[in-house]
Amino acid sequence: MKNILITGGCGFIGSAFIRFLFLESDFSGKIVNVDKLTYAGNPYNVADIIEKFPKRYTFIKADICDHIAMSKIFEDFQIDTICHFAAESHVDRSIVEPDSFIQTNIIGTFNLLELVKKSKNRFVLFHHISTDEVYGSLGESGYFTEDTPYRPNSPYSASKAASDHLVRAYHKTYDIPVTISNCSNNYGPFHFPEKLIPLIILNALEEKPLPVYGDGKNIRDWLYVEDHCRAIWAIMKYGARGGTYNIGGCCEMSNIDVVSIICDIIDEIILPKNRRKLITFVKDRPGHDRRYAIDSSKLCNELGWAPKESFNTGIRKTIKWYIENKEWIAQVKSGEYMSWVNKHYNFK
Repeated sequence: MKNILITGGCGFIGSAFIRFLFLESDFSGKIVNVDKLTYAGNPYNVADIIEKFPKRYTFIKADICDHIAMSKIFEDFQIDTICHFAAESHVDRSIVEPDSFIQTNIIGTFNLLELVKKSKNRFVLFHHISTDEVYGSLGESGYFTEDTPYRPNSPYSASKAASDHLVRAYHKTYDIPVTISNCSNNYGPFHFPEKLIPLIILNALEEKPLPVYGDGKNIRDWLYVEDHCRAIWAIMKYGARGGTYNIGGCCEMSNIDVVSIICDIIDEIILPKNRRKLITFVKDRPGHDRRYAIDSSKLCNELGWAPKESFNTGIRKTIKWYIENKEWIAQVKSGEYMSWVNKHYNFK
């Protein structure tokens, strides 16, 4: 892997992976970061990489659905590996604006696979980043495994399920070397604040209402983003071609417990103001899956990966980062995000 194309590298997980490759891994090649820079894409997320590695890092603003633009990038940079993060990813947005999810997540992935098919003679790996949401919802017990049937319940998860199937099909049909990872909910620094944890942290810091869907008892498995990055790199280097690996944080928690913990930590760090009083239950969203839980034993047993961060250590690092990075917060709040949140949550 000499010339890696990372799609969506200005987003939360993509930018974390770029920083990981340059700052913490054994990767010595070049990276081309292609990002359309929609509302969640922020070049500031990789500003340090631009400064430190100008000869090994290139950013190009482009749409993965643009076949001509992506074809030129493939040839100009002799791309031999893809790590495909680029996706519309917020369930709420997919419910009210599904069109862009179908276009980016399905058509965009198809476009990349077609380009890979034409470059098979030099191609090393197409790694596809997916989600545990493709599996649907669990009951009170049990875990998602790599053999769990797909049962997506939102336009977002349906579009990701479709892209997963395309990647597998191109491996089987055209012998393209692929790996797929389905991860649980990520959190950590640089997380765009429409998702639960960053939204709650920022609202709690500003003593604003903390919106929680339904009864707050929906359960998710939380994965610190740097642990996710280590898992991805392990899969890319050592994972079985054509294989799927589930990545989880071994940390099941209800949404209301997550919000309560964030309130208590911020009270502890800043001032005890009983921020739990800010918790505001709002109408549940349609098709809200009740529980996700990942079985990562295949990844752990085959590749020796395990999460380093517990939720307690990871969430403290995350909260501290948001407290110390007010410039990033101000930049994000000046964009499209705040108007969308205000519109859909009715918070001012």
